[in-house]
Amino acid sequence: MKKRVLAVILTAGMAMGLMACGSSGTSNTNDDGEKVYTVGISQFAEHGSLDNCREGFIEGLKEEGFEEGKNLVIETKNAAADQGTAKQISDTFVSDKVDLICGIATPSAQAAYNSAINSGIPVIYTAVTDPIAAKLADEEGTPVGEVTGTSDELPVKEQLEMIRKILPDAKNIGILYTTSEVNSVSAIKRYKELAGEYGFTIVEKGVSQTADISLAAEELLGEVDCLTNLTDNTVVNSLATILNKANQKKIPVFGSEVEQVKIGCLAAEGLDFIELGKQTGKMAAAVLKGEKKASEMNYETISTPGLYVNTKTAENLGITLDEELVNSAVESFDSISK
Repeated sequence: MKKRVLAVILTAGMAMGLMACGSSGTSNTNDDGEKVYTVGISQFAEHGSLDNCREGFIEGLKEEGFEEGKNLVIETKNAAADQGTAKQISDTFVSDKVDLICGIATPSAQAAYNSAINSGIPVIYTAVTDPIAAKLADEEGTPVGEVTGTSDELPVKEQLEMIRKILPDAKNIGILYTTSEVNSVSAIKRYKELAGEYGFTIVEKGVSQTADISLAAEELLGEVDCLTNLTDNTVVNSLATILNKANQKKIPVFGSEVEQVKIGCLAAEGLDFIELGKQTGKMAAAVLKGEKKASEMNYETISTPGLYVNTKTAENLGITLDEELVNSAVESFDSISK
């Protein structure tokens, strides 16, 4: 019994030691006397694109000399698509006095900046569709404070061109989105501005929570020829449900990035979120090195999208994809991931 109690005490002591190492401060150094930095990652939801952003962010930091186990401690927390939780996470990071906060997706980026605004802790964000609409940058793209990062603005024009090539007779495109996500509201506005140029009408349906998605998807599928998906975090979390309903009606769903195509969307003109994350990590590294302040760097984007297609989905839907289109894809998939 005494040995077991001692083990618990030792474990608790080790945990406290690790927590101490995870707190910001100039006194935190490694065995070589090098400062150990603490970065808090606040990820709004758990799905492929945001996971890839996180992975790329850590890789970007490593490429710039910041590596876990050497001179970097990373604390990762997931808000499970809840904005209240995102605020609690960022408040905790500020209380812990981390050296930098990375907000992944618009709600987490907004929460992080609002929490850190008077703390002196810089915020670097990624996967924010419209930093200006999110009030993280002004109309010129200049940061509103010690906050900057990367935008995953959707290549709407290229997406509409691709949908028209695959579905020459389609008229109505459905978009399901969360009304509280400014990133989605901004993306829909852009779709509406461009849809007429390609002979499309956008039919939108907003939801306020995950529980609304199943019924909303059912209703929307009865009004459209296809769906196009945004990077809406709440909707992406329920993409499997949406795909199941759409497949039953033989209605194609277009994605916004590669992970959505892997799990069954027909195609996407999307971004590489690993690369977006790397780009963000390099921006964070510049801040940690003291080379630049976050407020001195305008937000950045990836300018060239890539085409991704799922030939298995096309086969299941009875759609013949143009061979030239498939050959032009960055990557094509002949199966559907679970």
